[in-house]
Amino acid sequence: MALLEATGIEKRFGGVVALRAAGFACAAGEIHALLGENGAGKSTMVKVLCGVHQPDAGAVALRGEPAAFRHPAEAAAAGIIPVFQELSLVPDLSVAQNLLLGVEPRTRFGLVDGRRMVHAAETLLADLGFGGIDPRAVVRDLPLAERQIVEIAKAVGRHPEVLILDEATSALTQRQVRQVFSVVRRLRDAGVAIVFISHRMDEVRALCDKATVFRDGTDVGTIDVATASNAEIVQLMIGRALREVYPPRPPLPQPPEPLLEVRGLSLDQNLRDISLTLHAGEILGLSGLEGQGQGDLLFALFGVSPGVSGEVRLRGERIKLGSPRAAMAAGLALVPEDRKTQGLILPLPVGENITLATLAKVAHQGVVSSAAEARATATMRDRLAIRTAGMAIPVRFLSGGNQQKVAIAKWLLSEAAVYLMYDPTRGIDVGAKQEIYALMRSMAEQGCGVLFFSTDLTEIVGLCDRALVMYEGGIARELTGTDLTEANLVRAAVGVAETAADPVLGTPAA
Repeated sequence: MALLEATGIEKRFGGVVALRAAGFACAAGEIHALLGENGAGKSTMVKVLCGVHQPDAGAVALRGEPAAFRHPAEAAAAGIIPVFQELSLVPDLSVAQNLLLGVEPRTRFGLVDGRRMVHAAETLLADLGFGGIDPRAVVRDLPLAERQIVEIAKAVGRHPEVLILDEATSALTQRQVRQVFSVVRRLRDAGVAIVFISHRMDEVRALCDKATVFRDGTDVGTIDVATASNAEIVQLMIGRALREVYPPRPPLPQPPEPLLEVRGLSLDQNLRDISLTLHAGEILGLSGLEGQGQGDLLFALFGVSPGVSGEVRLRGERIKLGSPRAAMAAGLALVPEDRKTQGLILPLPVGENITLATLAKVAHQGVVSSAAEARATATMRDRLAIRTAGMAIPVRFLSGGNQQKVAIAKWLLSEAAVYLMYDPTRGIDVGAKQEIYALMRSMAEQGCGVLFFSTDLTEIVGLCDRALVMYEGGIARELTGTDLTEANLVRAAVGVAETAADPVLGTPAA
């Protein structure tokens, strides 16, 4: 009998269906992976299991009994302990205080016994093989990898019956991953059920017994990891034809004209020696699972991130790194990930948002001309087919798709040479997506360059001239022509080595 089982789980967020009749089961003493593309439903399922979200339909059973958790504390009390990629530690407390938060040892007077707390933290860390972490250190001062270790140790110290690791190893070194795996195997041998989510196929191969694959919000198959081929897993993960309509891709001029040249770009552990060339008239895709450095690359190119090393040239002229003003002056524009917090000022009118990055173009002697602003915004409204009752209404009242058009229009007005775009169609309807696809291709045909990250592989395949797959802060592979397929993107994104043939997919292997 499964120790933990979910059946028929449905979960909606407004009009978005996150889970649709989804389920899986994990036995005691089993390490069970959840696999799938970004947005497939894995993390939403985990949050349902942990009481973060309540399902709209379906049921969760623990030890064969119904388990409906109203909040995470109830799930934790029942023995379901998660470790998320987003840390839940209190940064201004010490390691020991975080490890024993809520279960602190007390003196006979009811006060927290600091000495016993530090000793208990030392014992726990040493038992797990992490004795090099000082329990007295303030969490804020620790490197990210050690903070992740503390998060894992905190979960293990709660003596879980079900331990959920949701991308919990993403920040760790190989040595730290091996140590965490040793701890996880020890828990498995003690009868704990482990649910494991990772984008790294080698980790899944090394650790897991079974895997359930999620696609488009539902489970599409459970396999034995030891016997399933990489090709079978990739097929389950993508398993669909292109559904979007993309504009035709005209051939690039020969020889193509280099527009943006990046050499040796590095940023701490986030970016590793990135080199690429974006040609005039080209849409160059950035692919790979989220968190592999795509956002860091776009922000670094736009001058947002301090401490970047390397060289960036636009039309042969070197751009100053670490200065958004210099990037804008050189001809770069950034459409960021989150339009609501990074791309727009929601209380401001639509028109003022559109001219926000180019006020000098609509001003005379430092004063914005209402007439010039009206002409500029009307041009952008017509060009992008922005549906609004008026340019004076606050942009927050527009639909998501029209808000995104405003966020793009703001930069189109700058007449930039290179557009850096972070998942610009996320969370908008199909019609608005297709309008943005056509706009991006139009920008390229006018001689601009587009460097475009998307979590939707169909967009990368259908829209881009070439694609670069990022993995752990570096470029793992370049794909173009007939090699630019969803299967090859998935293989490169999860670190699957090349093979001679792919009998399941019937295409050249990645």
